[in-house]
Amino acid sequence: MSDCNTRIIAPSVLASDWGKIGKEIRRAEDSGADWIHLDVMDGHFVENISFGPQFVSAVRPHTGLTLDTHLMITRPDKYLPMFIEAGCDRITVHVEAEHDVAETLSRIREAGLPCGLALNPATPLDEVKPFFDQIDLLLVMTVVPGFGGQSFMEDETMPKVEEAFELRNAEGLEFHIEVDGGIDHRTVEIAAAHGANVMVAGTSLYKAPNMTEAIRTMRS
Repeated sequence: MSDCNTRIIAPSVLASDWGKIGKEIRRAEDSGADWIHLDVMDGHFVENISFGPQFVSAVRPHTGLTLDTHLMITRPDKYLPMFIEAGCDRITVHVEAEHDVAETLSRIREAGLPCGLALNPATPLDEVKPFFDQIDLLLVMTVVPGFGGQSFMEDETMPKVEEAFELRNAEGLEFHIEVDGGIDHRTVEIAAAHGANVMVAGTSLYKAPNMTEAIRTMRS
């Protein structure tokens, strides 16, 4: 279980300067990032559009770090092959999306990739519990997905993180617990105290005066 308790910092390129994406990816890596987080939004599942598999392909040559890809899209099952081919290292899909969740998770695993399952702040943990033995990562969204810069929703989300942590350990399972949304030097400690170990942060890292120092602070 040690791996699932190791703190992992994953800068979200949603907050980076896409006009110089190669430099921004390398800046995160040079600053001490563990993973690179890619937020894929289709304008339907969430009310924002970000990027698709071609963007992932463009990012891939610039880093050897894990590309932690979060599909906020209505039909992850339909587009899965494209993202696998694009070079993702991990793929997380939403329990609320329109797909057979177990089948999609199985297909990610069959492609040789770790699979994750995400839930929105309004979704009860009960929706994802049946899949705990099929996942490598649980992503608890700590803001309403779609746009960066939102405030951390502690009351709505931390009880779910804590329950997931306790259930995981009680059942002898091994999956990361990731949080995404409003994560900064203060809220990272709140999330960690409830059991999260993968911290996705966009604005607080990419807009920091010193990204290396920001990651160091977030890790410690």
